[in-house]
Amino acid sequence: MSLSARLKSQGQAFLLALRFLTMLPVPRGVPNDDLTAGRSLLWYPAVGLLLGLLLLLVNRSLALPFYLQAAVLLAFWVVLTGGLHLDGLADCADAWVGGLGDREKTLQLLQDPLAGSVAVVSLVILLLLKCLSLAALIEWGQSAWLWAVPLLGRASLLVLFLSTPYVRPGGLGAVLARQLSASGARRVLIVTAIGTLFFLPLPQWVAMWLVMLVLVFFVRRATLRRLNGFTGDVAGAQVELVETGLLLALAFPTLT
Repeated sequence: MSLSARLKSQGQAFLLALRFLTMLPVPRGVPNDDLTAGRSLLWYPAVGLLLGLLLLLVNRSLALPFYLQAAVLLAFWVVLTGGLHLDGLADCADAWVGGLGDREKTLQLLQDPLAGSVAVVSLVILLLLKCLSLAALIEWGQSAWLWAVPLLGRASLLVLFLSTPYVRPGGLGAVLARQLSASGARRVLIVTAIGTLFFLPLPQWVAMWLVMLVLVFFVRRATLRRLNGFTGDVAGAQVELVETGLLLALAFPTLT
């Protein structure tokens, strides 16, 4: 494949990732074949970086009391992503509680489009933690590192796909798992680690990567025990949990 063809295919993969992960406008005609979908997963951290930079831009353009600014910023964050991963968190909350430890019942509940009380409570708690963490970062003048949160949240998906089998046949997740280049994913993670080390202060870098990897470990262990692998909803829930953990880590007083 020529260099121009490679650049074109990678550009299409990036646009496909952008279309799936955000509500940002994407040109029509982006191919959605299996190979492009597999390549798009490698661009998830780049899309996360774009999201983080947009959050920084909005944050710096606002001149509101810190608590109101945090709420507006979180609302923009949710709208920008279309609540994609929040849906996964809600489904997992209902399924893990309602599944009562049974694999098949859990898988069935993961496909149920209705949200139960556990899903609602989980969403309220997570959004509250995110909002209060953002408020602390804004009040203490530590929001400069916000760009790394969506980046590492989506980089965590590469770790999950590399280390955990996908259990539901069919659908986008199965295509991503089948088409993902393991060597390419490892290179992306290495570049992400080096890049964030270059731009983040060392304490923040260590804390954020440690939190991300620890949360991936617990998500992986939970989903292997219950499902013998993961689904798209689990992946979405992981992004939300990692982002929340990273915000809490940044808001921790010893890192400010």
